[in-house]
Amino acid sequence: MFSANDLEHNLVLESMKTPAPSGGRSPGRVCGMALILLTAVGLFAQPAAAPLTFEVATIKPASGDDRRSAMMFQPGGGFRATGVTVKALLTLAYDVREFQISGGPKWIETDRFDISAKAERGASTNADSEPAGPPPRLSDQERKTMQEQMAQRLQALFADRFHLAFHKETKEQQVYALVVGKGGSKLQPAQAGASDRQRMMRMGRGSVDGQGLPVEFLIRAISGQLGRPVIDRTGLTGNFDIKLQWTPDPGQALTPLGGAPPPGVEPPPSDPNGPSIFTALQEQLGLRLESQKGPVDLIVIDRVERPTEN
Repeated sequence: MFSANDLEHNLVLESMKTPAPSGGRSPGRVCGMALILLTAVGLFAQPAAAPLTFEVATIKPASGDDRRSAMMFQPGGGFRATGVTVKALLTLAYDVREFQISGGPKWIETDRFDISAKAERGASTNADSEPAGPPPRLSDQERKTMQEQMAQRLQALFADRFHLAFHKETKEQQVYALVVGKGGSKLQPAQAGASDRQRMMRMGRGSVDGQGLPVEFLIRAISGQLGRPVIDRTGLTGNFDIKLQWTPDPGQALTPLGGAPPPGVEPPPSDPNGPSIFTALQEQLGLRLESQKGPVDLIVIDRVERPTEN
């Protein structure tokens, strides 16, 4: 999903548009100069940056006694995960949801791994040190850059250690469109002057609580819970303070970000008197989900192997 953009250099010589004056350079010489200059641009152009990788990565089966599951970015481009499945890692590496991944053996959904990876040398002068105090808040652009760089490293890890091969398909499937209800949106605008560095989001089973968030964050949370793509048709821009609580249906995801909990871990019981996510959206946020069909991008796994321990 991440491709480098080539820079195209165009050279225009105004002297080629008019005949050369007497005693001046001939059109042939001007063309020759243009050819030389264009060739030089090609020879000395900067090569495309090599994909980012981890310098070293340790992958082991997760302990059978540890039911935790977490993924953490670390200083300097490092990565640590506990109790994660291959399918969960794929969502981070290729910016997809689990329902967008098909094919592959059953173990990519059940086998869990602990991963500790350090970025290549030179990625950061603080790659080997933990920051003092709480982690710094990131701007939108800083967060996007960090996620893109981590995705590159994880993609390289999949190719090298899991021997992953896949192809992409687009299929027409059922999706949801999120629209504003008849009574208008009830989303509360974020406080004036709040920056994107002050964003916060907490998710639990049947709850989303966030500050200073664009609608995109709510879309991703809903999509993960329903196991279906959600398209933003609200037309709402800006950042909002979001608080949504509902009672998950039996068929909905059992973890906040979608998917099943680790083996042996039972989710807390739901309030049988609480609203469904559809009702909660309408009553609490003034938004509505409409079912329709639309194109869905899929990753189809052709080959994947269990990693060897190291």
